Amino acid sequence: MTYNTDMAKDHISGFNKIAVLAHPMIDQAVAHAARVAADLAAAGCEIIHGNLNDETLRSQVVGEGFDLVITLGGDGTVLRAGHLCAPYNIPILPINLGSLGFLIEISPEDWPDTLKRLMAGDYWLEKRMMLRTQVWRSDECVADFDVLNDTVIARGENLRPVHLRASLDGQVVTTYVADALVVSTPTGSTAYALAAGGPILPPELRNILLVPVAPHLSIDRGIVLAEGSTVSVTVQSDHGTIVSGDGQAPLALELGDRVDVCASEHVTRLVRFQEVDYFYRNLVSLMDQNPSAGVNR
Repeated sequence: MTYNTDMAKDHISGFNKIAVLAHPMIDQAVAHAARVAADLAAAGCEIIHGNLNDETLRSQVVGEGFDLVITLGGDGTVLRAGHLCAPYNIPILPINLGSLGFLIEISPEDWPDTLKRLMAGDYWLEKRMMLRTQVWRSDECVADFDVLNDTVIARGENLRPVHLRASLDGQVVTTYVADALVVSTPTGSTAYALAAGGPILPPELRNILLVPVAPHLSIDRGIVLAEGSTVSVTVQSDHGTIVSGDGQAPLALELGDRVDVCASEHVTRLVRFQEVDYFYRNLVSLMDQNPSAGVNR
């Protein structure tokens, strides 16, 4: 197997302390987590396991020097784990108990063999770009967070489109009149940005993607920005604009608020077992799950 620059480590020096965290709302996830934890404990690892939303467990992960987090859930579970782990350079091994699983390669049936490969050092680490988002109200930063998928500035309960002035590195590009503007990583290009008609970017890129949602007499195409760019979005509407990172609870924005988005200093590290070129092979397989695909084949 070909590895990238984050070469695999044996579990004695690398993965001694492992947290197995399950999505609390997925049937059987916690039970699966207990079985995974038992196998790892039998291999000599120090283990904690339980609910991903358990604040005590989350504090242990970052406060007690854990080396790896294994998630059981869907892509949303990986996003939440990424927020937790990225600032501490803790890799994530996702096991899929969700639906599509764009970020996940391990099925519930495969995890016993996967753990054997993990213990043997037969894996590589993939780095996924994250975005840092800051929300400015006058001269005060009222929110500061990192995302793995996207930051979305959108209309709230009011059905009227919002007016959003977008600047690139200080230069005004355009004003969008739309339901929303998605500011996405390459990882997020297969999420909301894809649903809004944006292009799919390979995960190793570090470009920012801008995709408007339902634009009215505005630029209606996604724009891929150069690596290192900073996007500033200024709210020019006074009727219920919001901002949300990775689908989390939204923050209400006011007229004149500015949302600055740039590459984060943090990355999400994912444990991989497939060849480095897995992305396109998996992408085709996932897209073919559309029931209307292949009708004429």
